[in-house]
Amino acid sequence: PSLSAYAADHAVILMYHRFGESNYPSTNIRLEQFDAHLELLASGDYNVMALADIIDSLQGGNSLPDRTVAITIDDAYLSVYTEAWPRLKEYGFPATVFVATQPVDRNHRGYMSWDQLREMQADEFDIGSQTRTHPHMHMITPEKVDEELQISNDRFITELGIRPDLFAYPYGEYSLDVVKAVKDAGFIAAFGQNSGVLYADDNMFELPRFAFNETYGSIDRLKLALDGKPLRVKDIIPQDMVLKNNPPSFGFTVDKSLTPISQLRCFSGEFGQLKVEILGPRAEIRLPGVLKGPRSRINCTMPAENGRWRWFGRQFLTN
Repeated sequence: PSLSAYAADHAVILMYHRFGESNYPSTNIRLEQFDAHLELLASGDYNVMALADIIDSLQGGNSLPDRTVAITIDDAYLSVYTEAWPRLKEYGFPATVFVATQPVDRNHRGYMSWDQLREMQADEFDIGSQTRTHPHMHMITPEKVDEELQISNDRFITELGIRPDLFAYPYGEYSLDVVKAVKDAGFIAAFGQNSGVLYADDNMFELPRFAFNETYGSIDRLKLALDGKPLRVKDIIPQDMVLKNNPPSFGFTVDKSLTPISQLRCFSGEFGQLKVEILGPRAEIRLPGVLKGPRSRINCTMPAENGRWRWFGRQFLTN
């Protein structure tokens, strides 16, 4: 087959927080789970790349090998340094650590120090920003948002000699105003916590990642994610994940190359499988009731060839 048979304009981003910290099961991955993940990634089927290189390639119009994947870690907990880093090094895998600067500045117990971050940075691990205090960004004033970005950027320059290019929204939460502030602060791409496969034409400031923890850390789920392909959509309504109407009238246009659109399925944690109305290339998703939690996710899938799946996920905020 020609090279283009293997060329892709998409990648899967994995997200972790803590390693072997069983007191925090919702953000922790057990060490035996993580070891199994790394073993699968090293099996030869996948191309593990630095997140920054993936973004550079896609923004530059270059293709990637199919099944390209990046590893990201949020919050700079100490177990990243003590447990994840030695394991990643053993496999020669790069990773990006998203850091909120205040806990590091205050030497909070359970967090990494600037010295440790410098050590990882020298080992070619990328450092991304996750603000100063890790707030719910859509709930604070625009001035506070700017301050969070500005002060943390200054701290990164002072401590690491760089201003990060990549940004992760704390809790994966943002509004359209927050997205604009992140762009204006000089970042080139930003990541949420909605499941999905990012691709070249995606909105570079609302990029998806697959989150892994003790409950959602099985090898089967990892395989599904790693083999995932993008469910290419545009004209998403509502544009803002902070809901003005609940339940939202959620809809999007599916790329015409993806057929038949009748295979589209959407699910929510609260309601299970949702009703999807198809109008030409447009999918309108109907919720049977209001979304109750502060954060709700809807995931949509379509089958792709060879038993693979296309993914698109959206997070909604109700407060």
